[in-house]
Amino acid sequence: MKKDVQHELSIIFKLLGSERRLAILALLREKPCSVSEIVDQLSMEQSAVSHQLQMLREAQVVTVEKVGRSVYYQLNDSHILTLLNNAEHHVDHVLREMSHAEAVAEEQAAAKKNHK
Repeated sequence: MKKDVQHELSIIFKLLGSERRLAILALLREKPCSVSEIVDQLSMEQSAVSHQLQMLREAQVVTVEKVGRSVYYQLNDSHILTLLNNAEHHVDHVLREMSHAEAVAEEQAAAKKNHK
């Protein structure tokens, strides 16, 4: 792995190491949200939400879209969504103490079921 790629990955993974930022990203996974919507949903201070969003924005994890006077944050691209989903699946398997082979078999069975 190239050094510059390692550096950028370390930034992304550090950002994902915060439960507050993960909670924000979980909301944005569903739909774009304004700061006030995030504040209401997570019962966080507006300044704390704005600070976390600024960090995510600087790392290009989220983007901003202005609609009239409102500002909405959204995930930057599908790669972030894929990363979050894969991490969540991994944690689910770890919590259920599944081996890699069991996890792969479960995912294959789910994929077959979804294709029917």
